[in-house]
Amino acid sequence: MAAAVDWFAQAEVAEPVPARRRPARKPAQRQAARRRPAGNVRSRRKPTQRRVRAHIVWMILFALLLSGVVAVNVAVLRAHVAVAQLDQQREKLEARNQALQSEVSAASSAPRIERAARRLGLVQVSSGNTTYLDLGSGGR
Repeated sequence: MAAAVDWFAQAEVAEPVPARRRPARKPAQRQAARRRPAGNVRSRRKPTQRRVRAHIVWMILFALLLSGVVAVNVAVLRAHVAVAQLDQQREKLEARNQALQSEVSAASSAPRIERAARRLGLVQVSSGNTTYLDLGSGGR
């Protein structure tokens, strides 16, 4: 039913493919290869130098762009910090104004004024004993 497998047996290994060999050059071809003019080499180097220069220019432009973005982000962050500080200062001033308004309203309340008048010996007059002077006639 099930075939027995020998796990420890050496596996069969394929043999490597033999490498292809270039055909041997003739001595005339070797000399022709050595006599090639160097002018082609220079013309090949110029475009690569231009490409390298172009890559350097693009990298410099990209670095400048990124530094500009970082500078803008720093400026926005500083403005945000300043706005947050001004908001905190505004909240403190509003709280102080509310405290002062409550002190003013407590100081000008009618019961407080009545207590202060009693301490000075003043009494409240009935409305029947009140008289008014007309100051608009010039005292005539």
